[in-house]
Parts: sequence; structure tokens; C-alpha cells
Amino acid sequence: MGGPLLKKSLVASLSIPLAALRSVDKNVGGQAVIEGVMIRSPEKVSTSLRLSDGSIHTKTEPFVSITKKKKILNKPIIRGVISFVEMLVLGIKTLNYSAEIAARDSENKEPVIADRQSGKLDLAVALTVIFSISMGLAIFFFLPILITQLLAIPRDAVGFNLVAGAVRMLIFLFYIWSLSRFESFRRIFQYHGAEHKSIFAFESDLPLKVESTRGFTTHHPRCGTSFILIVALLAILTYSVSDTVFAVVIGHPPGLFERFSTHLLFLPMVAGLSFELLKLSGKTRSHPVTRFLIAPGLWIQRITTREPSDDQVEVALTALKESIAGTYLDPEPA
Repeated sequence: MGGPLLKKSLVASLSIPLAALRSVDKNVGGQAVIEGVMIRSPEKVSTSLRLSDGSIHTKTEPFVSITKKKKILNKPIIRGVISFVEMLVLGIKTLNYSAEIAARDSENKEPVIADRQSGKLDLAVALTVIFSISMGLAIFFFLPILITQLLAIPRDAVGFNLVAGAVRMLIFLFYIWSLSRFESFRRIFQYHGAEHKSIFAFESDLPLKVESTRGFTTHHPRCGTSFILIVALLAILTYSVSDTVFAVVIGHPPGLFERFSTHLLFLPMVAGLSFELLKLSGKTRSHPVTRFLIAPGLWIQRITTREPSDDQVEVALTALKESIAGTYLDPEPA
């Protein structure tokens, strides 16, 4: 008798409705942007934006990952690193595009379908990606190591990395909590919730209508927020091992810059392996062990997602409908 009750309790505590647990993981993912949602499928990327007059502006472009074009790159861990970079570049381009549309809309100008001066835009995106990665490394990797060292934590491998990992997560949580205090970001978090609810409906083979999404949570097990948490936890294990090896080979624990350089060297492996674990969590979301392991990532989505309005869900569904033509291969972060 305790079995069904225990299962219901577990599901409720993890904020995943039974319908979502029964849904089948499919190869769609995306992100929220300014007044809209971007959805990526194996063959297309569609971005739908709500304009001030109430209409929905949608831009759809073909997009196939390089990991699908080059079989040698479609290997575990390697494809994770490539997919992470692709999603970062695509995400920045889409954010820039949504900002351009929002600016034109506020000036009562017609939205542009094609990017003008594409060469300059590509350069701007490249510089933005480089800057974003550099700032991310400085804030989320170098700063936690520096703070942990300033706290005079013993430089043994496991203890130091546990504290550095905790500092890293506190910085991340403070960062997203700070963003959630701004009205503009709260709307983006609502569109983030709309993206997740629309994908849940699609994975459950329900009609792609607003009514179909209402029974689903805004917390998706394959969200990029969960990816960041997996990276943080996996980094503790990986860097504990690398620091131990460093101490054995060199004869002393790594210093500040030695530790940062070593951790940076292993970061692609951590990111790639985290991507594989995120995909696995999506495919095995109904397993009790998986539900337990993904719970922290779902809890963090209480900050990064908000319950959307029907109008916002309609925008997400529009992007989804435009992007899903094609086959469904390995899932991308939702």
C-alpha cells in the first residue's frame, strides 16, 4: 500500500506531474528572449516575438548541428562541448535579434526578417561570445577559487573543491535571484516557463494549443539551469581528482593560478560530460533515482521560470510549431 503513496509524494515534492513523467523526450529545446521564445529542432530554429500591436512576429531559419554533419564529432563528450558552444552562439544571436525587433517595434517600424550587414553582426556575435565566456570563467571559476583561498581553506583536493563548489553555487544563485528582481527579467522568466510548458505538451503528444499546456509545470528536467548545476557538481569531483594528481606529480598542492589553469584545462570535459548526463536525465526522467538526482535543478527553476500568461504560451507554441518539422534525434537542453 505504501508504494503508490510514496510515488505520489515523491512526484509532488519534485514538482513534476505524472503526465510530464510519462512524456517522451524529444529533440527540441530553446530559450526565452525579449518578449518571446526561440525553439530549436534538429533542422530549424524559430523565434516568435509578441509585438506591441498584439501580433506575433516569427522568424524561421534552417539550422543543423555540425555534430550531425561530421560523424567524427558526434561522439560522447565531444558533441556536448560543440553543442554547448552552438547553443551559446545561437542564444546570443537570438537575443540580439529580439532586442532589434523590440527597438524597431517601439519606434513603430516594420520588423526585419533577414539580418542586414551579416558580416558585422557575425563579428559582433563572436566578440559577445568571447566576452561572455571570459566573464563566465572569471566570475564562476576564478572568483570561487580566489575566495576559497582567501578563506584560508586547506588546499587538500576534496575539501578545497567542496568549498569552492559551494561558493560557485552561491554566486550563481545570487546572480539569478538578482536578475529576478527586475521586471524585464521577470517577463523573460515567464517566457522561459512558457517554453517549458509548450515542450511538455509536445513531448506528451498533445494538441499544440494553450489548453494542452495548463496541466504542466514550468520546471523541465532538461533545462539549461539544470545543466549549470550538473556542471558545478561534476566539477567538484573532477577537480578533486585533478588536484590530487597535480599534488602527487608536482609534489605540492596547486596554487591559485596553477589550480585555475588545471581546472580550465578540464572544463571542456566537464561541460561535455554534463551535457551527456543532462540528456540521460531527460530520457530517464520517470526513474526514481533520476527524479531524486534532478530535484535540485528543478528547485532552482523556481527562480528562473515563472507561470506564464496564455498570451505568452501562445508565442512559445507558435515558435514550436514552426520549428518541429523533421526527425527527432538526441535531445537538446529545453
